[in-house]
Amino acid sequence: MDTHILLPIALMLAGAKILGEASERFLKMPAVLAEIVVGIVLGKSVFGVVDGGNLILQAIAGIGAVFLLFEVGLECDLDEIFRVGFQSLWVAIAGVTITIGSCVVAARFLGHPSSQALFIAAAFASTSVGITARVFSDLSALQTREARIVLGAAVVDDVIGLIVLAIVSGLATTTFAVSDVFRTSSFAIIFLVGAVVIGRIATPLLLKWARKMKTRAAVSMAAVVLCMLMASVAEMVQLAPIIGAFAAGVVLAKTQEKVRFEEKVKSIGDMFVPLFFVIVGARMDLSALTPSVALSALLFVVIACAAKVIAGLSVPGKGIGRWVVGVGMIPRGEVSLIFASIGQTQHLISPAIYASIVFVVIATTFITPPILKLATLRFERQASVPAT
Repeated sequence: MDTHILLPIALMLAGAKILGEASERFLKMPAVLAEIVVGIVLGKSVFGVVDGGNLILQAIAGIGAVFLLFEVGLECDLDEIFRVGFQSLWVAIAGVTITIGSCVVAARFLGHPSSQALFIAAAFASTSVGITARVFSDLSALQTREARIVLGAAVVDDVIGLIVLAIVSGLATTTFAVSDVFRTSSFAIIFLVGAVVIGRIATPLLLKWARKMKTRAAVSMAAVVLCMLMASVAEMVQLAPIIGAFAAGVVLAKTQEKVRFEEKVKSIGDMFVPLFFVIVGARMDLSALTPSVALSALLFVVIACAAKVIAGLSVPGKGIGRWVVGVGMIPRGEVSLIFASIGQTQHLISPAIYASIVFVVIATTFITPPILKLATLRFERQASVPAT
């Protein structure tokens, strides 16, 4: 192994944990923001210690992205989503539709070609499940109806986002045609559904076999193997590996053995996932964030926030804190950063667009907690006032 890669990895892990701890303890912000900042500082924009274009680091980032979506899948309770299904589905579809439509229009207005405009819009479509859950938890509102709607919608967002990613990636090397969109989206949906159905049949047999083994952590290793296999199958059929990893997580989420392997699998992810976010930051070139690019990024921040709020305000039903739902849908995060990483790796976007996407993720994550707190307090006050 190239020994020059070991020191950067050590610096990335140490910086991610130290600044992540400071971010969560003192700033009450998710560690992911600190990890991106560590990458920017260690990357070419400041010290140049970490080369975001290094093939080994790119492979590590890819593994981190796979584990990240695997964990998201493990937290995906389909039964819970179905319980608030209609309202969550409404918010998710409305949010994705409004976001993509408005961002495509804005991107075309700013002079981006159609393929880049669609990619930019798709990158901003998904809400961050992890960041949203953390903010509601800090507000002691995780068990409220609004939180369940938002988290359900955020999971649906991720599924739609993965399908859109498959469509955008599939169209990257071809000319745009409605038939291509239909074929690629149908293929992605069929893969996801087929992987979940077949996986739920085959997984109990795999885990039963692993339970009989006497070697250490056999069940945990079986879960990781399933994740990697499904990710590789997705890649072989020209879909993003993270789609297969997400499907593997969904399959394993309802198994009885989940309690036996979840913490061990997450401990592996705890090593790779922070490195993914650090490398995302390391690949960002601050010099690309010129005044004109920064203004464009601010425009996308406004559009990204407004689209999700409008979707939240449109949710049907009585007695729902619609502002809470809308504001709760604002944070972008994991899927947006994966979009940015894939887009730069495949040369689908420029360094300026990459910097803009990372900027929007950071901005929406920073502004959500205070606004959501105000919306929650306002709704609680209104709900406590007796009707006259």
